[in-house]
Amino acid sequence: MTDATTDPLGPATLGPVTLRNRVIKAATFEGASPQALVSDRLIDYHLAVAEGGVGMTTVAYLAVAPEGRTHADCIYWRPEALPGLRRLTDEIHKTGAKVSAQIGHAGPVANAKSNRAASLAPVRSFNALGMAFNRAATAEDLARVAEQHAAAARMALESGFDAIEVHLGHNYLPSAFLSPRLNTRTDEFGGSLANRAAFPRRILAAVREAVDGQVAVLAKMNMRDGYRGGFDLPESVEFARLLEEDGHLDALELTGGSSFMNPMYLFRGDAPYREMAANMPLHPVIRMGMRMVGKGFFKEYPYKPLYFLDNAREFRRALKMPLVLLGGVTDLTGMRTAMDEGFEYVAMARALLREPDLVNRLRADPATTSRCIHCNLCMSTIYPGTHCHLDTEHVYGEAHPILTGATPADRPETRP
Repeated sequence: MTDATTDPLGPATLGPVTLRNRVIKAATFEGASPQALVSDRLIDYHLAVAEGGVGMTTVAYLAVAPEGRTHADCIYWRPEALPGLRRLTDEIHKTGAKVSAQIGHAGPVANAKSNRAASLAPVRSFNALGMAFNRAATAEDLARVAEQHAAAARMALESGFDAIEVHLGHNYLPSAFLSPRLNTRTDEFGGSLANRAAFPRRILAAVREAVDGQVAVLAKMNMRDGYRGGFDLPESVEFARLLEEDGHLDALELTGGSSFMNPMYLFRGDAPYREMAANMPLHPVIRMGMRMVGKGFFKEYPYKPLYFLDNAREFRRALKMPLVLLGGVTDLTGMRTAMDEGFEYVAMARALLREPDLVNRLRADPATTSRCIHCNLCMSTIYPGTHCHLDTEHVYGEAHPILTGATPADRPETRP
């Protein structure tokens, strides 16, 4: 447990890694990896928050297999991607920040049409993103995907990452196996929590063995899926206890929601379904449907500071392992509350998209408040290039034009 006097902006250790502070830039898809490779825009995106003061930034979403991408332009681990990833980590390290690689398999969240590969799920089911059926993962598939996580971890080491975050949330493949509603299998991977947890636990064991203590290992897991029949308390707390007993993690980041069943459960605030329909690379039928019934699908949850704290307290009471509090962390008051409640780290996303220098500003003036208004219009930009719709010119100037919505043609490339 963390002492109540812990300074969120003071140095901290995360497994074998020393962070300059306890603020982690949460993984959010950057929309800056054409041909599934690192671009200057992607490096600029992470440089902005690294120069802005975070302890560690997280690169999302690095798929372990081609069919595990959410979209064809999502980076997946292969030799061709490593030089760019090494260039990214080298640039981040020059700022004094650390950098984490989020690895995972999208499973039923993958767009099979874009990837030109069948998406996997616990059982055969319809995938609206690709207008095709997910293929039920076989035992051989699960063994392969677990080993692909290990291979990704080894490549992350080679690329200079300080930490690896395994994605076990948002109904990506491991999370889908945990969901009683999505996983109706009758074999050793379905039914009881122990059976449903076997696949994600196998993944973490493979990753831990692959890195052998050389980097920190985190997992991002759902506390609640946010829909009837999904993974929920108290099962999620019991799963977290299993992970703690396994001993493969240096920290657990707590999240919630489903990318295709209830996405707004994670974000809170306004639901920009019209903008999502206009900007996302969706099948025309899905785009039309989103415009017509998107308001019903994208449920709105009022935003409040530290909106996951109530659920996260259940995990803090049940566990001794370090925890990362995510959701509505936007100011020093919230960070201090998290520390006082026993959380070792905090994760920020939208507030840093609006103001990547927010941590430096909080250090200079503890009374600083975030300018993010939780409109969530940034959600609709994740494929053309994630950025805040509101005016950020005065914050970024010409240093990080990707965050103001600039395209590659708007500026010269700055790195060979």
